[in-house]
Amino acid sequence: MLLKTVLLLALVAQVLMLENGLLRKPPMGWLAWERFRCNIDCDEDPKNCISERLFMEMADRLAQDGWRDLGYVYLNIDDCWIGGRDAKGNLMPDPKRFPHGIAFLADYAHSLGLKLGIYEDLGSFTCMGYPGTTLDKVVQDAQTFAEWKVDMLKLDGCFSTHKERAEGYPKMAAALNATGRPIAFSCSWPAYEGGLPPRVNYSLLADICNLWRNYDDIQDSWWSVLSILDWFVAHQDILQPVAGPGHWNDPDMLLIGNFGLSFEQAQSQMALWTVLAAPLFMSTDLRTISAQNVDILQNTLMIKINQDPLGIQGRRVLKEKSFIDVFMRPLANEACALVFFSRRTDMPYRYHCSLGRLNFTAPECMRPRTSTRATSSVASTLQPTSR
Repeated sequence: MLLKTVLLLALVAQVLMLENGLLRKPPMGWLAWERFRCNIDCDEDPKNCISERLFMEMADRLAQDGWRDLGYVYLNIDDCWIGGRDAKGNLMPDPKRFPHGIAFLADYAHSLGLKLGIYEDLGSFTCMGYPGTTLDKVVQDAQTFAEWKVDMLKLDGCFSTHKERAEGYPKMAAALNATGRPIAFSCSWPAYEGGLPPRVNYSLLADICNLWRNYDDIQDSWWSVLSILDWFVAHQDILQPVAGPGHWNDPDMLLIGNFGLSFEQAQSQMALWTVLAAPLFMSTDLRTISAQNVDILQNTLMIKINQDPLGIQGRRVLKEKSFIDVFMRPLANEACALVFFSRRTDMPYRYHCSLGRLNFTAPECMRPRTSTRATSSVASTLQPTSR
């Protein structure tokens, strides 16, 4: 009997480990929330409401406008898609806005070489008041998502308790694994626990989730971008070591193409999210996005660095009195990415810095054979350096 008990505990421990082989690089794609929020008025605003039509049109743009081929393959639904539960307790999409169902939408995405993500909330309700996934519904909802052929689940944490989150997130990881379908797991768990130890156990989290939100929701403003960046920098000694292939810190969506950032600020967010090895989830209208913003989001050098196979999160290595921050990210093949980020708002500023001052001697960032000087007079510059 004792042997059977030990074997059972070992099996349970294996199931709770998420290691599903997914997201070996930061995921890239499109997410509805920041741009379209909870717009459900399809009578007055049929082109911009949360609906089957919106997601199919965004899927078309991802496939036809070069996004998919650069790695932006996830088409992610956020809150406000749920219509309720049927007589058996199964989740149902809103029948008016998603008349063909979620499985139809997944098939459509897959036919274009894309992946479909979906949203739920570990609690009585989602953040916008739709039916949530309570503990007794975790297994049932995981099976529903697998039957719909969903490829990613974002599980929020509104209307949940600390105890429910501690039980529910590992339980959902196990339930997703048990379906047999590879479903990447995006957790909001640490954001609801303050984002830091001791309330957040990042070693445990890395065994449960593929990516996780650590901090506040991003808003369409430069102030919001800076607040998230400052929090990540203040706690980089904790956050940097826990990121890597299969498990990523998520500072939230890219705002590029919306209303709150200037051209230079949009460039800066792309560079900063790249050096932080962040998931790159656009949340903008791909049907109307400007060529200028397309150039920022489709910058092949940025994408190559973001998708570096080592998966090491960068960190700030220098903070200047002149309001210049320098970030460094180790890359494969003994290379490094450097971001020179100006916080100045008065005028362009010519900045000089030697590699020696950056202590460019770490084994993973071998010193170049010749000393060089780096100069930046723009908001952000991404520069790989190798032997």
